Amino acid sequence: MSSTVDTSALVVLKTPQTARVLAASLLGRIPLGAAPLALLVFARETMTLTMAGLLVGAYTAGMAFGQPMLARLADRWRQPPVLWIAVAVSTAGFALVASPLPGPLTVFAAVLAGIGAPPFEACLRVLWRDLLPERQVHTAYTLDTATQEIIFVAGPVLTLGAVALLGPAGGLAAAALCQAVGTAWFGTAPAVRRWRGVPAVRHWAGPLQAGPLRVILGALVLIGAGVGSVAVAATGYAEASGGRSWAGWLLAAQAVGALTGGLLYVRSPTLRRYGTLPRAAAILAVGYLPLLSTPEPPVMLALMAISGLALPPLLTITFVGIDGVAPSGTAAEAFAWAATAFSVGSALGAALTGPLLDGTGNVTAGFVLAPGAIGLAYGILALAARRSA
Repeated sequence: MSSTVDTSALVVLKTPQTARVLAASLLGRIPLGAAPLALLVFARETMTLTMAGLLVGAYTAGMAFGQPMLARLADRWRQPPVLWIAVAVSTAGFALVASPLPGPLTVFAAVLAGIGAPPFEACLRVLWRDLLPERQVHTAYTLDTATQEIIFVAGPVLTLGAVALLGPAGGLAAAALCQAVGTAWFGTAPAVRRWRGVPAVRHWAGPLQAGPLRVILGALVLIGAGVGSVAVAATGYAEASGGRSWAGWLLAAQAVGALTGGLLYVRSPTLRRYGTLPRAAAILAVGYLPLLSTPEPPVMLALMAISGLALPPLLTITFVGIDGVAPSGTAAEAFAWAATAFSVGSALGAALTGPLLDGTGNVTAGFVLAPGAIGLAYGILALAARRSA
């Protein structure tokens, strides 16, 4: 069997337990795509837009804090107990948000829902080396990052469907249910129950003691800012084009592009052979430049799809790099910090793009941050690569 066939996505998925843990983690991560919209829809029934925004921000902040801490516990203990405790906290948080509580307590409940979100990304990525031969790990990372786009397409659809059936709190219930079922399915997998962190003397800073990891995380904040800015920019573009519904189609097109890019990367040994993190960041930045032309919506759909192509390859190379530089016994936490860095950057990008659009009144201005921030990430990564050469 050739190397190309050995590392194909189909062969990886046919390996015992890989399809299960990947699918279970995707189900458990549905709240990433569903919870923000579910919180907004629920809050808008009885609260101000400011309060709705606070709930989403509180949930995101809770996740940013909770993911590395939960992953650290998994590194030092085992995955299933951490996952079960986390999902219990998160489910309680969602239930409290849906309860008639004063505003500050509702915000605190949203923080709990975020803090307890099980660290599926980190827990999944440390399993690949136990389940697969070394040459297939790269493919597994790509499948992970590419299929993650399903979350951001299915999550909002699930939320709106649940709200239509069950009322304003339906989206919260659906997110919590997916998370709980995903935890049960993932946490009972034999590979998850067998996994143990590497015994090691750990620094108090965990993986953050590693300088190369800090460089990667800094670059991920910038890359996340670029990617996050486009969601807001696409909404502004859609409104200026006379149809707010275009925003959903534009983001769906970008997700399809990312899924396509991931699958192409899996099938191309040449791309994997010549892929480096700085090069991938440069290609991603260039892919966002055509969006500055803000053409008619049908053309913009194609450009959004193109802009998503390079993201899964970049994240794949990032995860391989993190796996290589994380100190012994800190792999799960290192992957969690990567997810946190990207999420924090995404939130910052969205927060900066809104005022930029309002202040300039220029739709094109909303698409400036993406190539700029990702281009800066390229510069940081290229400089670090030169210094380490």
